[in-house]
Amino acid sequence: MPFSPTLVTLAHYIAGEFDNREQAIAEPVWYVHLRLWLRPVPLFSEDSLTFFAEQANVLTLDQPYRQRLIRLMQTNDAEAPLQAQFYAFKDPIAAKGAGLKPEFLQAITLEQIEFLPGCLLKITQQPDSESISAHPVSGYQCFFSYQGKQSQVQLGFAARSNTFESYDKGIDLETQTATWGAVMGPYRYTKRRDFAAELGAASNYNYT
Repeated sequence: MPFSPTLVTLAHYIAGEFDNREQAIAEPVWYVHLRLWLRPVPLFSEDSLTFFAEQANVLTLDQPYRQRLIRLMQTNDAEAPLQAQFYAFKDPIAAKGAGLKPEFLQAITLEQIEFLPGCLLKITQQPDSESISAHPVSGYQCFFSYQGKQSQVQLGFAARSNTFESYDKGIDLETQTATWGAVMGPYRYTKRRDFAAELGAASNYNYT
């Protein structure tokens, strides 16, 4: 079964290296200047398009963080037929800097990652719109464990051919208020390098 055209388009949109330089210059009080990597990996290639993601402050590019996998997939769920499922690394330090290490990404195994059951987004594209969005599925909440501490994040993104908006926000477990991330609105990234050419190597399907 071929991939949904929406998933194929989204994969081409997000495969790349991004930064939010313009936004950080315009609103330095609210937005840190970040570099973001979204790079194809061959895991789940039989039925999904999967990406490694991490980011770093441009002042400390040797200290990237938030290593994760994003699996774009088709399902039989009538309410959310197109989904983005997130996975964590059991050892994030081992994956640190992999946005610039394609050889590491090609060798990732299922044993290195863990499923995050509530970290699920519904992917949608409005008719006649270039933008493709991903929003939390109703009833799901995203939790993960980091350095022995339970944390919550509210996920979301929107993508176009050369831009990526991240709505990810850290949520305080007691007050349920946002404490980091897109507190004042989305981080708006521009694609600086395109990794779409790597998509074929990360999939069993020909979808160029």
